[in-house]
Amino acid sequence: MKTMGMNASLSALALCIAVGGLVHGVAAAGERTAAQLAAAARDDAARASKAIARRNAADAVRYAELAVGEQPQSAEYRALLGQAYLMAGRFASASTALNDALGLSPGDGKVALNLALAQIADGDWQGARRTLDSNAGAISVSDRGLALALAGDPAAAVDLMLPVARQPGADAKLRQNLALSLALGGRWQDAKIVAGMDLSPTETDKRLEEWAAFAKPTGRADQVASLLGVSTASDPGQPTALALNAATPIVTVAAAAPAPIVEPSPEPAVAVDPMIAPKPAVSSVVFGPRAEVVQPLPVKAAVVVSPVKSKNFVKPLVATNTTPGAAKVGVKPVVGKGNFVVQLGAYDSAGIARDGWARASRNFSGYAPQGMPITVGGKTFYRLSVGGFDQAGAKLLCANYRAKGGKCFVRAGAGDQAAAWTKK
Repeated sequence: MKTMGMNASLSALALCIAVGGLVHGVAAAGERTAAQLAAAARDDAARASKAIARRNAADAVRYAELAVGEQPQSAEYRALLGQAYLMAGRFASASTALNDALGLSPGDGKVALNLALAQIADGDWQGARRTLDSNAGAISVSDRGLALALAGDPAAAVDLMLPVARQPGADAKLRQNLALSLALGGRWQDAKIVAGMDLSPTETDKRLEEWAAFAKPTGRADQVASLLGVSTASDPGQPTALALNAATPIVTVAAAAPAPIVEPSPEPAVAVDPMIAPKPAVSSVVFGPRAEVVQPLPVKAAVVVSPVKSKNFVKPLVATNTTPGAAKVGVKPVVGKGNFVVQLGAYDSAGIARDGWARASRNFSGYAPQGMPITVGGKTFYRLSVGGFDQAGAKLLCANYRAKGGKCFVRAGAGDQAAAWTKK
């Protein structure tokens, strides 16, 4: 990824390292006793922590995997491994490791938030929202709100943060996360009002320009990867020997399971009740300690809002086309007309599907979104698709979209009509 011309305005994931007590009683591997394994795990975890501090993802993953292999029941080491995978841009593996860590230590807010962000980057928005909901009491409103917005539900994020933002003592971090969520929901005027409470008019305009680019990523992992300051990497999956309760050494690597098809977008503009704005911030506003999981991007090494352009913010990833038969990236394929559609996802509601279309639309320029409700297992979902193609053309469009990191599949039309929001 290349650096995005974006200052330290967006909330980001700070990789929180906590290396403490050890879990004993694990059966010895080979000639090593349980005590020797515990000591080795402690040393490897310390090396992994140092590698994370140096931003050396390869060493962080290597040592964290060793620590987990030596002490498989340690939630702490699995959380550390999840952080290492996040830094390496391996979001499917991060989801696995962090889910295991949360299973071993339920109620850990930082692990839960990291897991939700990994799930968002891996395209599992519904899973991320479930993680956030089930750990709501352990995650701050500011962090949970922004994560909800990134998980395709900016309206819920605003509903969560706005009442807290009106209360005395609300901080700049919460207001900026609220403003970004408003922007992701398409409520740009409201976002400008809230962002301007802590920034000068010039800084506010610059912030909104940056958010406009941030709101239209190319791939599903781009926003989380940008906030982390990492590049998305090929992910073969966590080594199978590290599966929770596995007793074998690290030998094989499992293929990553395909993530659910989900992608984000704006909700209809609704006026936000203006809050009484404090005096504009001085040259910089510190949003929160490094221990926070979602917070502003660093300018160089500090977590500060300033007019200086960040050298660490990353542009959305532009994927190279490696799918056989796919059209060249950036070139709109020519397709024939027919009764086939490219399905982009099945969402909880038409509103969330609209958010998905906002991200996918740049890859389907000139095509109109289609949708239809469908009931599966007693629950109603809203299908999002583009259609009216012949089968070969639909396959070509889908292959081209997959080459850019998207998720889709081709099916025959089943009554798909113009998307609900286009009729308003």
